[in-house]
Amino acid sequence: MTAFAPDRPLRAAVIGSGPSGIYAADALLKQVQVPVEVDVFDRLPTPYGLVRYGVAPDHLKIKSVTALFQKVLSDARVRFLGNVELGKDLSADDLQAHYDAVIYTVGASSDRRLNVPGEDLGGSLSATEFVAWYNGHPDAAAREMLLHASGVAVVGAGNVALDVARILAKTAGELHDSDIAPHALAALEHSKVEDVYLLSRRGPLQAKFTTKELREFGELAGADVVVLPGEIAVSDEDYAAISDNVVKRNVDVLREFAAKVPQGQPRRVHLRFLVSPVELIGDAGGQVSGIRIEKNRLDEQGNAVGTGEFEVLPVQMVLRSVGYKGVALSGVPFDDKRGVIPNTRGRIEHRSGEYTAGWIKRGPSGVIGTNKADAAETVAALLEDAPNLTPAPQASRAAVDALLAARQVDVVSLEDYLRLDAHELSSGQAAGRPRLKVAHRGAMFDVIRGGR
Repeated sequence: MTAFAPDRPLRAAVIGSGPSGIYAADALLKQVQVPVEVDVFDRLPTPYGLVRYGVAPDHLKIKSVTALFQKVLSDARVRFLGNVELGKDLSADDLQAHYDAVIYTVGASSDRRLNVPGEDLGGSLSATEFVAWYNGHPDAAAREMLLHASGVAVVGAGNVALDVARILAKTAGELHDSDIAPHALAALEHSKVEDVYLLSRRGPLQAKFTTKELREFGELAGADVVVLPGEIAVSDEDYAAISDNVVKRNVDVLREFAAKVPQGQPRRVHLRFLVSPVELIGDAGGQVSGIRIEKNRLDEQGNAVGTGEFEVLPVQMVLRSVGYKGVALSGVPFDDKRGVIPNTRGRIEHRSGEYTAGWIKRGPSGVIGTNKADAAETVAALLEDAPNLTPAPQASRAAVDALLAARQVDVVSLEDYLRLDAHELSSGQAAGRPRLKVAHRGAMFDVIRGGR
């Protein structure tokens, strides 16, 4: 049996510094059964994952959770090691050699496809890519996003789809009060978008978005909301049978929208229900020029069934938001079908001392807070196993540092990141904005190294 002690604490590596990773580190810190040291790794120079790069830039209140996350990373028992990529700078075998336990919390970074003809035309991309671009993700910052489209279709019925549609419909003044990346703000200020179509294959009772996000469309300064009464029709009997308060409130808001008289705003957001994309139509240059949709009905099980009635929407950009999927990690078991690491209560199957948490554990579901209980379950399993874990042969901070130095990895510490954070905040204050994000890796390191 292994007896971890203050002079030889349990050394844990957390791979990924998004919500699930930091909640896992927090759960390890809060327990008193076993002395611990935690190294939190991220392939990016910045922590916080989807809170920084996925939460909508105009939802600043949600991002305030980073104050808690920073407190966790500031604990003397924790280190943040950014700009370290698993499979490139470190292997799964390296982790086994240097840590008594490893928790993989890398999220679900790829997106699901529509699987319709024309999906690979120019102007067709995932909402994931678009969100990364406007949030200043280093992998997407260099992408040129020409918003010359007058019509955009957003396919999906979740909050990410609503976020994307809302950002496209906002005025430059509204976006100025967000922390949207400077390059995206500049592009959106010159956007030609007039019509945004949000396409849901089922009805309002099956939509996955929340009422707060839906209601925000009614608060847009320069856009009318268009809802077709026939597509949101709910009988009095079905309405009375709704047990989910969020769904009931959604129906109420949609009915309010449908009853509104358009005010002639320069932009329109069309919330369409019971329609599915069946083809993306291209022009002679290989760019999207339209999207063919089929009207649906719901069968007795609530599934969308095509009616054979079609319509073509005049759009030049299509953003799909129909779900996320995990990506396999080098040297780590993976279930391709489900897009997760196979596990039981966070224990990776057939792998002693290896665990998982978050979307890569359970699939892409829930909100930021959902990851707290999920991570706690994983850490509870780890603590149950602690007496029987095989001690890592090179379990020390110095050994990890020496390995990364030998491989010439330019590791970003929490202190480094906080220098970047302070720079972004002060630059934002000078520009009258909440934050001016530094999006390119080179520019990030210029700020970090400038203060070293």
